[in-house]
Amino acid sequence: MAENMIITIGRQFGSGGHEIGRRLAKELGIKLYDKELLKLVAEESGICEKVLENYDEKPTSSLLYSIVTDVYPAMNYVGASLNQQVYQAQFDTIRKLGESGSCVIVGRGADYILRECEHLTSVFIHASLEFRLQRVMEYEQLSEAKAKDMILRADKKRASFYNFQTEKKWGAASSYNLSVDTSDLGIDGAVKLIENYVRLKHEIL
Repeated sequence: MAENMIITIGRQFGSGGHEIGRRLAKELGIKLYDKELLKLVAEESGICEKVLENYDEKPTSSLLYSIVTDVYPAMNYVGASLNQQVYQAQFDTIRKLGESGSCVIVGRGADYILRECEHLTSVFIHASLEFRLQRVMEYEQLSEAKAKDMILRADKKRASFYNFQTEKKWGAASSYNLSVDTSDLGIDGAVKLIENYVRLKHEIL
């Protein structure tokens, strides 16, 4: 197995992406970064964690800035807006995580940021709307109408962020190494599939 095992997880809202990431990290004995990433970014950048939460997975207001930071990720961009600074801080932290050791990173376009890492496995978790509605209604204690609205809003935000910050399309199979339907396999089945995929890939590497 490769020493530096990086797994990134993109996910539709309510599909179980965080739960899958948590279980994968536990099974493989590596660290998980989801909301934990915001705390780490706050510590390294000095930006308040509450501010990071408000700008989490939202596109910057300048396409030029995203292009510049992609080419020069370590630069100090003078005059950058707050959401641009937040994106830069997350970008730098994710890059460091990719260089420092094995981990699972959920969301934040990490698959694109770490696309040059040899040992990266990028995964997208999706599911039927019915499956996601049931999960969100149960966990959030919401009516079907409110759960559906939450799902649509969250997916729109994630898609806008990903499509804006990368050269790929959010949710498209071609954007990831592996695409998994949890409404077909369930959470347990998805974890097993991804774990087997990653282990086989790293044995080959």
